[in-house]
Amino acid sequence: MAWCTGILQKNFNLQFNMNDPVTPGSGVPSPADQFIKNEAFGPECKADSATKNEANLHRSAATGWERDTLERLAFATLNEQRAARRWRVFFRLAWLGFFVTLVWMGLSQGGVGQDVTSPHTAVIEIKGEIASGAEASAELVVSSLRAAFEDSGARAVVLLINSPGGSPVQAGIINDEIHRLKALHQKPVYAVVEESAASAAYYIAVAADQIFVDKASIVGSIGVLMDGFGFTGLMEKLGVERRLMTAGENKGFLDPFSPQTRTQREFAQVMLDQIHQQFITVVKAGRGQRLKETPETFSGLFWSGEQAIALGLADQLGSLDFVAREVVKAEEIIDYTRRDNVAERLVKRFGVAIGAGAIQAFKATAALH
Repeated sequence: MAWCTGILQKNFNLQFNMNDPVTPGSGVPSPADQFIKNEAFGPECKADSATKNEANLHRSAATGWERDTLERLAFATLNEQRAARRWRVFFRLAWLGFFVTLVWMGLSQGGVGQDVTSPHTAVIEIKGEIASGAEASAELVVSSLRAAFEDSGARAVVLLINSPGGSPVQAGIINDEIHRLKALHQKPVYAVVEESAASAAYYIAVAADQIFVDKASIVGSIGVLMDGFGFTGLMEKLGVERRLMTAGENKGFLDPFSPQTRTQREFAQVMLDQIHQQFITVVKAGRGQRLKETPETFSGLFWSGEQAIALGLADQLGSLDFVAREVVKAEEIIDYTRRDNVAERLVKRFGVAIGAGAIQAFKATAALH
């Protein structure tokens, strides 16, 4: 068995090479002896060789399966890394494109106006609520006014108004700035009312040299209000007790869940009357002798465009195009209205979010200490 060399076929033809004799006593079997022994132990050698071959085949198959599995895992990991790298590059490029777009929009829309030197009519829109942070805030309107007045090509400035009113403080700032810029640049200012110029919007309009309206426009509402709600009676019916602690007896007099005393109401009324009188003074100074004052003029009522002309609250009927063509004599209209663009709004919100996060982090750090 130990020297069985392999499997011999039955039709094996033994050939002896007489030129290669085997030295007797050398321990090396002669070809004849080898053939005899192979023939004698042939079946066992064949069976043993077949078993070894089968074992080798199983071992090779197991090794090949492991190698294939490892290769598949390696390629899957490589593909996953490539995909993750592609997505990182994609998101970086997307963010870059996003910020480039914001910058472009800020440069293209954030400007107040162009340095136009040809004769034209400068227009500034005052639309919606007049309040801090709104499109018709004093900050944006005043910035637009300055750009329009400083342009050498602007023959006049037109305020295109469509607003129900708002803050008397914001309106007062705009009114004062119009008077200052008119005196500084010696340019006329006209107000054109579209839908309405009521309350604080009319406060701004009276700073113009002339007010043009549509026959159906709403004009007036020269008054001041302070509104709120009171729930004290409802709370009593529901059995709810309001527990409000203050330092100062009148600190919570505007609290809707606490009763309001007569002294507090009188105090608030004095303040409203004072602001109302400021409004009346501005209207009289702006309209002058054109104003036909009646008991209802400063009562808070509002009128149509035709009625406003009759009362001296407005001058005549006319639109923006009419004023540019017939009054200013410069038909080209350039819009100087400054608006918060998308980039500015996002930056403001982003800044607020960062500030809130910093405050929370500071509070958390303080709590840890």
